[in-house]
Amino acid sequence: MIAIALDDEPIALDIVNAHASKVPFLELQATFTNPFHALTHLQENKTDLIFLDIKMPDISGIDFFNTLSNPPMVIFTTAYSEHAVKSFELDAIDYLLKPFSIQRFLKACNKAQELYNLRNKSTNIDPISSIFIKDGYEQIKVQFDDILYIEASGNYTQIHLIGDKLLSSRIPLNELQLLLPAKKFIRTHRTFIVAKNKVSKFDRSQIWIGDQMIPIGLTYTQCTQHLL
Repeated sequence: MIAIALDDEPIALDIVNAHASKVPFLELQATFTNPFHALTHLQENKTDLIFLDIKMPDISGIDFFNTLSNPPMVIFTTAYSEHAVKSFELDAIDYLLKPFSIQRFLKACNKAQELYNLRNKSTNIDPISSIFIKDGYEQIKVQFDDILYIEASGNYTQIHLIGDKLLSSRIPLNELQLLLPAKKFIRTHRTFIVAKNKVSKFDRSQIWIGDQMIPIGLTYTQCTQHLL
C-alpha cells in the first residue's frame, strides 16, 4: 500500500515517517509541506493512502481533499478535535489526534489495509505472509508460518520459531501484536502471543505448543473460543 503525507509542520512529517517505517505493508513514498507539490505528485503517481493534516496556512486539509477528482483513502491528522465529524463525512479511514502513538497509528493503518484488500480482492493480491523484525541493527524477515509463539521477557520480546530458532527484539509486545494478522495469532496472556495453527491442545488455564506449556491469563480466559 503506497502512501504520502502532507503537513505544514516538518516535525509532524518526521513522526509519520518514523511510524510508517515500522508498518510492513505500508510504503510512505513521499512527504510534503507544500499542498501544491503534493497535488502534483498525486496527479502523476499511483497513491493508495494520504496522511493529511487539516490545519494548514494555504488551504485546509479538508478543502485540499475536496479538490481531488479521484481521491485516495485518507487518514486525517490534526491537533484539533472539532473537525472529526466533517472528516468522517468525507469517508475518512480514521482521524488521528496529535500527538498520536505508534499503537494508534497502526490501528489506523490496519483499517486502511483492510479496505485496500477488500477493494483489490478481485486482483488476486497475495496476502501478507511475513514481517521484518529489528534485531540489533538488522531487519530480519520472519515468515508468519514459522512463528510458534512470542514471549515478552524483560526489555525484550522473544520470538520462538520452528527449528528451535529464537529471535529477540526490543519491539514491545503490544506493538508487535498490532502487526500480526489476527486470523493467525492470539493473545493468551499479558506476556504471550501464540500461533493458532501451532496449538496442539489446551484447557481452561493453559495452552500447549508441542511440549511447551503457555499460561492463559485471567483477562484472556475467552481466548480459547477463537481456537475452535
